[in-house]
Amino acid sequence: MTEIWPAVHRERDALIHDLSSIDPEQWATPSLCPGWDILDVLAHLVDDAKTTRLGFVRRMLAARFDFDRVNAAGVARERAAGPARALAEFQAVRYRTTSAPAPAATRLVEQIVHGEDIRRPLGIGHDYPAAEVETALRFQARTGVSMGGGRERLAGLRVIATDAALDEGSGPAVSGSVLALLLAVSGRAVRPGELTGPGAAPLRGAA
Repeated sequence: MTEIWPAVHRERDALIHDLSSIDPEQWATPSLCPGWDILDVLAHLVDDAKTTRLGFVRRMLAARFDFDRVNAAGVARERAAGPARALAEFQAVRYRTTSAPAPAATRLVEQIVHGEDIRRPLGIGHDYPAAEVETALRFQARTGVSMGGGRERLAGLRVIATDAALDEGSGPAVSGSVLALLLAVSGRAVRPGELTGPGAAPLRGAA
């Protein structure tokens, strides 16, 4: 946890900065996360930052272990008062280190992937430290889709990062930045040309 949290806190700060200047109508822009707009994604990040291990267990019990129901309830709760309130709540909880019972790397994955879910549709660029994105990518690559990862999407592919020392797997090669690879492995659409090689089409198709 000690190594992950400073990176998470930096990314929360950066996202708050980026969202502070968007126009009111932009909050309704569809995000890269299917079915969620920009406000939904922020509401999820607020809910995620507030979640404690015990609180998560209680909510799962109340939802009869339906994770999607727990997620939807958290988003609805945090977006109810509108964008300004949701952003203020995110500012208030940005340095928290509470978490659901999950590996520490999930917090970094969430912050980077959901950060891009928000930024890309709004045309906002952001530079992430490659080492931190690589940590998130390696975690997603060994975590099953049912647990929010993307291991099955990489089955039978060789993954080569163009901006990090990552060359793993066997089969048709897919090359790209660690960020593009992380997004694709996490089930997100990437821009044309961000992934290259004979393995690019199968990975995009598995998103």
